[in-house]
Amino acid sequence: MFEALNMSGSGMGVHQAWMDAISDNIANVSTVRRTSEAAYQSRYVVAASKESGGVEVAGIALSSPVGKLTYDPANPLADAQGLVRLPDVDLGEQLTTSIMAQRGYEANISQLERVKSAYQAAIQMGRS
Repeated sequence: MFEALNMSGSGMGVHQAWMDAISDNIANVSTVRRTSEAAYQSRYVVAASKESGGVEVAGIALSSPVGKLTYDPANPLADAQGLVRLPDVDLGEQLTTSIMAQRGYEANISQLERVKSAYQAAIQMGRS
C-alpha cells in the first residue's frame, strides 16, 4: 500500500517540475537578448523510472541557445543591423504541454486519494 503512495507522490513531483519548467518557458517567450548573446533556452524535464517504483526527474534538457534573429531596430539591444535574438519558444506547444502536465498531476492526485481511501478502509476493518 505504501508503494502506491510513493508512486503517486513521485509522479506528482515530476509533473510539478514539468509545470515549473513550462511556466519558466512561457515567462521568457519574449526575452530579448543581444545578437552576441545566447537566447533563452527552453527547459524540458527528463523523467526516468526508479528501480523501487515510481518516477523521478532525471535531468533538465535545454533547447538550442541559437534562438531566432528578429529585426527590431528600435530595441536598445539591437545590433548595427537592427537585429535582436529571441528564444525559439513555441507558445502553443508550451500551453498544450501545460495542459498535459496538469492532467498528469491531477491523475496522480486521484490515484493518491483512491489509495488513501483503501488504506483507511483497511484500518477500519482492522478495528472491527
